[in-house]
Amino acid sequence: MLASPPRSIAAPSTACLILASVAMFWQGTTAASQPNLVVIIADDLGYGETGMMGNAEIPTPAIDALARSGVRCTSGYVTSSYCSPSRAGFLSGRYQSRFGYDLNPTGERNNHPIAGLPPQQKTFIEHLQSAGYLTSLIGKWHLGTRPPQVPTSKGFDRFFGFLHEGHFYVPGPPFENVWTMLRDNTLPAGQFKTNQRTIRGNYARINEPDYDAGNPMLDGSEPIDHWNYLTDTITDKAIDSITQTPSKPFAMVVSYNAVHSPMQASLEDHAAMEHIDDPQRRIFAGMLIALDRGVGRIIEKLDQQKLRQDTLVVFFSDNGGPTAELTSSNAPLRGGKGSLYEGGVRIPMIWSMPGTIPAGAEEETPILSLDIAGSFLPLAVGEASQLETDGTNVLPWIGRGTFELNRTVWWRMPRGARALRHGDWKFVQARQNQPIELFNLALDLSESKDLSDVHPNRLQDLLAAWDAVQAEMPPAKTFD
Repeated sequence: MLASPPRSIAAPSTACLILASVAMFWQGTTAASQPNLVVIIADDLGYGETGMMGNAEIPTPAIDALARSGVRCTSGYVTSSYCSPSRAGFLSGRYQSRFGYDLNPTGERNNHPIAGLPPQQKTFIEHLQSAGYLTSLIGKWHLGTRPPQVPTSKGFDRFFGFLHEGHFYVPGPPFENVWTMLRDNTLPAGQFKTNQRTIRGNYARINEPDYDAGNPMLDGSEPIDHWNYLTDTITDKAIDSITQTPSKPFAMVVSYNAVHSPMQASLEDHAAMEHIDDPQRRIFAGMLIALDRGVGRIIEKLDQQKLRQDTLVVFFSDNGGPTAELTSSNAPLRGGKGSLYEGGVRIPMIWSMPGTIPAGAEEETPILSLDIAGSFLPLAVGEASQLETDGTNVLPWIGRGTFELNRTVWWRMPRGARALRHGDWKFVQARQNQPIELFNLALDLSESKDLSDVHPNRLQDLLAAWDAVQAEMPPAKTFD
């Protein structure tokens, strides 16, 4: 049988002990009474795409340096392999299935009544706002467009960005000062057509969506018509927010569009990747180095403001990379965006806070995006927080090799897709009516050897654990 309960939410007595230990630990390592929080979210960044994960093709010096300053989580997980439900889990601190939200709306469906966070579901940012934090979200939202759902209704004092799943990186068409690659299924399969600096190709299942339709760039609630290259603009706004923050503590979510489609790289970043021959891969690489540059500029500004030791910085991707769409690498993992194999849900993740979190460490224990709420709220709010979270406070042990329990991670997605990891063991059912596979991740990280016939009792234990959590969940919402 499983050695720990399936839910990752701590029992009240355990939560009190963790809260006390973290409070003592925090008081002993910093003078700040309320620390700051900066969460940097990459969009569709694959597990194997950064230097910290061994990729030498595309330089990511800032992300790599951030990893050296803190803990690189080799088993970092999100709660869905799609953007919107993953973000719902992160901001609520709960499995998004607890409010029936397994959907990933695109285009006009972003305006559907059931798309996004339910009005009654609080975010952990709302608790920080109530505790006196100045809060901001810069970049992508993708959690609803109705007035009760927009960022300023969900705990954010400031918002600059867009509400749907994606956005073109520069105004247009025509797109100026960028190289662009667009999906076009009117062309023969595998063929490409170039017009000046725009390449069209039939290399993925769908045509390029009109991302900007009904989806303006917003400064607060006001549409704007002009911006510079979007990744750089998001960085600029994040730096402005840090600089303009008064003496009160702040919490900022920097939600990059990069490296999500549409594929657009600035001329300078495209030129810097001239060693890459493949035109699609080269544009992707330009997008990634712009993201890396933004991470570096944000950390540099925190250093300049002498805020680094008083600020928890967490970097993660909202899901795995879509290989055909972007050339993403999730190596050595199986699958990618939209999949519950490791390549869809195990993502690059870093936690950094000099003086509080060990530097240059690795953490093999699963760390979830849900743990950001579970870890930061005790520091910022203490026992005043009433947020029910499925996350765990990881600060007492992350990067220290002292966590001894086997964590359980649970997933549910549309079309009957489900999975559960407990310890080294994980089952995956890719879709309803498809086989249920069992893997030992310690021996088979690429999930290539199904052990369901060899360890049927182990599989039954994992299925029972999944069922126990499922019994707590409402039915999944659908657009139908």
